[in-house]
Amino acid sequence: MLSRTADHLFWMSRYTERAENTARMLNVHHETALLPQSAAVSRHGWMGVLSLSELLPAYAQRHGEITPQGVMEFMVLDDENPSSIVACLRAARENARAVRGTLTTEVWETLNQTWLEISRLRRSGAFERDPGEFFEWVKFRSHLSRGVTLGTMLQDESFQFLRLGTFLERADNTARLLDVKFHAVQSDFFGTASEKDQEYDFYHWAAILRSVSGFEVYRKVYRDVITPERVAELLMLRQDMPRSLHHCMAEVENILRVVGANPQGETQRQAGRLRADLHYGRIEEILATGLHAFLTQFLDRVNQLGAHISRDFLVTTDA
Repeated sequence: MLSRTADHLFWMSRYTERAENTARMLNVHHETALLPQSAAVSRHGWMGVLSLSELLPAYAQRHGEITPQGVMEFMVLDDENPSSIVACLRAARENARAVRGTLTTEVWETLNQTWLEISRLRRSGAFERDPGEFFEWVKFRSHLSRGVTLGTMLQDESFQFLRLGTFLERADNTARLLDVKFHAVQSDFFGTASEKDQEYDFYHWAAILRSVSGFEVYRKVYRDVITPERVAELLMLRQDMPRSLHHCMAEVENILRVVGANPQGETQRQAGRLRADLHYGRIEEILATGLHAFLTQFLDRVNQLGAHISRDFLVTTDA
């Protein structure tokens, strides 16, 4: 396969996944913002969304004061923010158009229709009327894109690069979502918290689980009250959880093996080490050494892995 074709497929799936995960991250903050909290706590939470998405300087330059409405509009509708939902869906469609002959008609029509529909929703003010419903629509279109890809594409190298982009992006965004959420909660949830704090935190953890379609999975796996430790374990170390870090890195490692990565090469080595750390990790050890430090290091390593994948297989482009 030509590296340019692989590059377009890789980034097409990454941008689609990024739009979905941005919708998930904003939706959980939109929901938790409805809970009683001070203005300072609310502002800190929205600042965390921007800083961990590496968008705080860009936002400050364009909008100045951090407000929920300003952050939401910046990360959803701003054409000049390359990580906004609108910009991601446009980039996904442009990458798909560049490799139109490699995709099935159904895959192309799904992505093209998504772009046409979000343009219509934007003009109609659907996001301003009901942000929650808009975020659900973004998630649905991403699910539809993946389903059509799985159901119609020949499972050759093109298909593998689509999946590679999806799981690498999902690992990055799940780690960011976890980091944002654990920073946002103010009570000492790993120590002794008051009954009021515990009740307050329950709604936050339930919201983050629902944001990654993990609430019912959590109940099935643990059959107990929601605790921060178990939320972290589910979304980091459980390989059978589709959006966990462990599941994503296992898929990335397997895909690299399929597309012919050198088993002794640096790309395969980094993917294997990331998976091994998650496979043999224990949540107690991670929390003891610091969850934020672990997730920050994980994000750095995922970015390095992405750079090696670009070097080995793709045309070098900016994210």
